[in-house]
Amino acid sequence: MSEARPSDGSPAGGVGPYQRLTALGLTLPPPRPPVANFRPAVVEGDLVFLSGQGPVDATGIVFKGKVGTDLTLEDGYKAARLTTLNLLSALEVAVGSLERVRRIVKVLGMVNAAPDFTAHPPVINGCSDFLIEVFGEAIGAHARSAVGMGSLPGQIAVEIEMIVAVHRE
Repeated sequence: MSEARPSDGSPAGGVGPYQRLTALGLTLPPPRPPVANFRPAVVEGDLVFLSGQGPVDATGIVFKGKVGTDLTLEDGYKAARLTTLNLLSALEVAVGSLERVRRIVKVLGMVNAAPDFTAHPPVINGCSDFLIEVFGEAIGAHARSAVGMGSLPGQIAVEIEMIVAVHRE
């Protein structure tokens, strides 16, 4: 059974995700095509499984290198925010509107980290904080893992994937 919600998609009649993005001075970028044999998102019932995205914009990779040597923790945080914007773009294409989001369920954040770097959670906070800014606490708060990797494709600073619950149409 679908729960009642206002027309702007917000849980309590407040500001919806698109209005929040606008207030942040952001718009969703065009979705990036997959770079291999996979789908950016798979919808199964009321769950959307989003493939990993990276900190890429129209000019290419924005944050490249290892956090802790090539990039600062602040750079990693910004990379996670940009990556999350790309995830939201893929999500919108998969379900038609961010207003259908019922709950961000799970985030897996991977940090391209120097061997002695241990601040993976603060880097991935860039994603978590952004999701709460866009969807509010009730919808945006989620379960999460933040891990370090020896490398990531194209030497991107972070890769993040998500599982999202949506309202059925």
